[in-house]
Amino acid sequence: MVPPSSLNYAGDISAAEAWNRLQSDPRAQLIDVRTVAEWNFVGLPDLEDLGRRVHCVEWQSFPTGAQNPDFTAEAVQALAGTSKSDPVLLLCRSGARSRAAAIALTAAGFEKAFNIAGGFEGDVDGEGHRGNANGWKAAGLPWRQG
Repeated sequence: MVPPSSLNYAGDISAAEAWNRLQSDPRAQLIDVRTVAEWNFVGLPDLEDLGRRVHCVEWQSFPTGAQNPDFTAEAVQALAGTSKSDPVLLLCRSGARSRAAAIALTAAGFEKAFNIAGGFEGDVDGEGHRGNANGWKAAGLPWRQG
């Protein structure tokens, strides 16, 4: 984990650490900031066994890549009933968009906005494929096709 003192969000955690947090802390929430296309065609984390769901709020839109100007408001709405001191875990494909989203939520007053480093699909492996090197899928964590 990256020390939070050097960041303007709570820090980076691995997909396995995020899963452990979701299992052990019923207040922890997961926001997937990828696009609708990614949710539908690549898949989503599956929190069904935990009796919870993933909050889906786009950071950028597909296909333009334009940043969602309503991201913070939509995330706050998705997290209705969640305290700003509860952990919020943010996920994207590889960890870049979710880091930006963690920074935005921290600026909005969320005290524990974490970026899931490696994201859902992770970095590209030696053969140019995602999903094998790191991230949610590579960690063997529950997921389902959108």
